Amino acid sequence: MSRTALIAGQGGLPRAVANALGRADVPWFACHLEGFVPEGVGQSRGFRIEHLGSFIAGLKDDGVERVVFAGRVARPPLDAEAVDAATMPLVPRMMQAIRSGDDAALRAVISFFEEAGLAVVGVQDVAPELVDLPEIGEPDEGHRADIARAREVHAAMGSADVGQACVVVAGQVLAVEALPGTDWMLASLAPPPPAPPRPSTGGLFGGDLFGGAADWLSGPGLPAGLPDFPRPPGGVLLKAPKPGQDRRIDLPTIGPETAQRAAKAQLAGIAVEAGGVLVIDRDEVAQIARGAGLFLHAYTP
Repeated sequence: MSRTALIAGQGGLPRAVANALGRADVPWFACHLEGFVPEGVGQSRGFRIEHLGSFIAGLKDDGVERVVFAGRVARPPLDAEAVDAATMPLVPRMMQAIRSGDDAALRAVISFFEEAGLAVVGVQDVAPELVDLPEIGEPDEGHRADIARAREVHAAMGSADVGQACVVVAGQVLAVEALPGTDWMLASLAPPPPAPPRPSTGGLFGGDLFGGAADWLSGPGLPAGLPDFPRPPGGVLLKAPKPGQDRRIDLPTIGPETAQRAAKAQLAGIAVEAGGVLVIDRDEVAQIARGAGLFLHAYTP
């Protein structure tokens, strides 16, 4: 019987895919790029990017016919002196991929496996339940207008191969996802914790006199997470695949952390493209959304 290789990165998605493969009772094993050891997948084989050609050949020798990618991996540096003979023919395209946008880089990775005769399948193909968003609440007319505006912004981002998410409120763009990711973007919108009270030593030169002078000398310096603009209340986080994206790899993902950060950012809800976004720990996501008063909405593309 043919085997499936799970190329696992970090985060909760590899665990969810591993569980789905186990329930399907198909032969599979996990592999990972060195430096990005996954959790929740059992024993995993590590490989170096400089040995990618040998790694792919090894998958063929082990009877693998199907490969699925899941989890976060940063772009690794390539040590030219460590490249083995089987990988050498791939190096020019690997270097070009490293310098390209995310979608172009991922297409190159897929091509290496396909050219070796391996089928690359999407997470949604082995775990279709992961694209089932638990819909909570209902966006009102204003929220639907923000979703429409966010879809326009998302399309423009996709044409530049930048990010899969953005935040819009009252027609205004509050944030767009870039290299740091969705969690970082949402954290930048969250109000800061209250500042601790300033200690006072009393007397002529204590208290507010020196405190104010210190603030003036150090400049305005906003606390981490404090937006430096008048923030309208509410807002909608939209996540969707990029236009024309190969959906077998790097589908956008939401999970409990996404819902928690959206709540901390005081957003009104989360909108995703129906069938185009992976949901990790959907029951926990639903519980967080209900508790925070967030709507969860899947729109038809």
